[in-house]
Amino acid sequence: MHSASDRRKYHRIGTDQVISFAEVDLAQVDAPKKLGVGRDLSSGGIRFEAIGCEINLGEVLRVTFKVMDQTVVVTGLVVWATDLDALTTEVGIEFMEIDPQSMHILEESLDLTG
Repeated sequence: MHSASDRRKYHRIGTDQVISFAEVDLAQVDAPKKLGVGRDLSSGGIRFEAIGCEINLGEVLRVTFKVMDQTVVVTGLVVWATDLDALTTEVGIEFMEIDPQSMHILEESLDLTG
């Protein structure tokens, strides 16, 4: 039998950091930022918990987080969202846009933990 990590497309690292995110809306460039807690991270996406806000499947979010003391900003698609309780939603984001330098930092940090 395969474990969940065997089925994963990307190597993941655990994280427990505050992240910020906002809806990407062309009509509203400065969308208000919301806070969440990162849970794990890969070169393909991030999983985090959001508190007190509604996040829907298919939404596009701009997510900001730290990797090796460097700030990384990505644009990603909400590929799943699960309510953990009345206030907390666990969210899976698949990266759509990430600049090459940020991807290099992310891959380097994954190599160090892998």
